[in-house]
Amino acid sequence: MIKWIQNLFSLVKTEENIDYMKKYLIVGLGNIGAEYVNTRHNIGFKVLDFLAKKESLSFETAKLGALAEYKFKGRTFFLLKPNTYMNLSGKAVKYWMDKENIPLENILVITDDLNLSFGTIRIKPKGSDGGHNGLKNINLILNTQNYTRFRFGISDQFKKGQQIDYVLGEWDEEEKAKLTERLEISSEIIKTFGTAGLENTMTTFNGK
Repeated sequence: MIKWIQNLFSLVKTEENIDYMKKYLIVGLGNIGAEYVNTRHNIGFKVLDFLAKKESLSFETAKLGALAEYKFKGRTFFLLKPNTYMNLSGKAVKYWMDKENIPLENILVITDDLNLSFGTIRIKPKGSDGGHNGLKNINLILNTQNYTRFRFGISDQFKKGQQIDYVLGEWDEEEKAKLTERLEISSEIIKTFGTAGLENTMTTFNGK
């Protein structure tokens, strides 16, 4: 009888672990407010908004952000747009990671990158903040750099001293024309990350 109970307990724990591994936190970095909606710095928000619209999902106001839940092929993706402003993004990431019991390896952070040409995709399992204030705060709060980040290139076509205006500026007409196709690929990256794993995602999409 005791052994049977032990086996049952072990089965329950195994099922809990399986559920635990099927949860993913997808964080799009950006700033709240209408004035930031179409800016380059808000590409993280834009990627999640594109996926939500495509899959008929709704974002709900939640603690420290706007949250949408997306179920796909047995996985649950929590799409998070922090409302803490970029420089305090880590607080929202840590809260939802703990609340939903999501392991570090199941976190994907989407951010803009000045060092990549427009629309270039770079997925990495870890790395420095690269001068990005959102990543800097996440690194600080999580006390690690070992989480997957999806960098979306916004290029560096600005004159000296105009970086802030460029980053917080809106896409130009040429970029807008190409953005939808880039967002389509970005939404596939999220799904592939959860269903095929990081290595396959990097192999399939890096450099596209």
